[in-house]
Amino acid sequence: VLFVYVTALWVASLISRDAGIVDSFWGLGLVVSAVVFFIFSGGFETRKILVLVLVAVWGLRLSFYIFRRSFARPEDPRYQSMRAERGASFWWVSYFQVFVLQGITMWIVSVCLVAAQNGSAAERLTGWDFAGIVIWLAGFLFESVSDGQLARFKRNPENQGRVLDRGLWRYTRHPNYFGEVLVWWGYYLLAVAAGGWWTFFSPIVMTVLILRVSGVTRLEKRQAQTKPDYQDYMESTSVFVPWRSKRPRALVENDEGGEYGASE
Repeated sequence: VLFVYVTALWVASLISRDAGIVDSFWGLGLVVSAVVFFIFSGGFETRKILVLVLVAVWGLRLSFYIFRRSFARPEDPRYQSMRAERGASFWWVSYFQVFVLQGITMWIVSVCLVAAQNGSAAERLTGWDFAGIVIWLAGFLFESVSDGQLARFKRNPENQGRVLDRGLWRYTRHPNYFGEVLVWWGYYLLAVAAGGWWTFFSPIVMTVLILRVSGVTRLEKRQAQTKPDYQDYMESTSVFVPWRSKRPRALVENDEGGEYGASE
């Protein structure tokens, strides 16, 4: 199913000449996976429904947010660079390096979802389930609230080139990514409740990807190069795990009444 899904996205990218659509449909792809798992798995029905609902809420929100953010904008610079480098061969290279790779990643990280829906270690909701729900909820709120704060910040033309350092962004430079990681560890705890303790590699892969590959590391480098104030932000704010800001108290108080002041 994921093979067909990413192949269809690839065809759409050739028609639209925008490989960046793969990012918009990441969350939806995992919703599709959860639906397939729900149909064909034989686990505890209540947990199956719970997992499906949580994945659907998370995945649809994320896909809609990224789609709305990128709609009618030029192709992401990463894919523009690849397109320029590969030239005439980009159309088929992108299939393997972008779309198939994305599908393989979805397949790997979704193992904890199928384990949660197919496992039968507990035919009732357990403490692991409730812990997973709490962790997922904390992550979802962190991710969705910080995305909303960032969107509001970017709508103000006066914030062009500035760094968002208010709201959740005051306590971590990447609250959206922190929330994303929590969401996946929440899914894992649901898998543990169903006997899928061995799927720990799923949230670990997501955590490593976000911290070291496609998320924090890449974005930190770009922000430092394009925003003069970002170095000060780095010195005063935790990179990932929320923590108290090191900004001088007087500076914080002077900022309190204004629009959010700094961002990705």
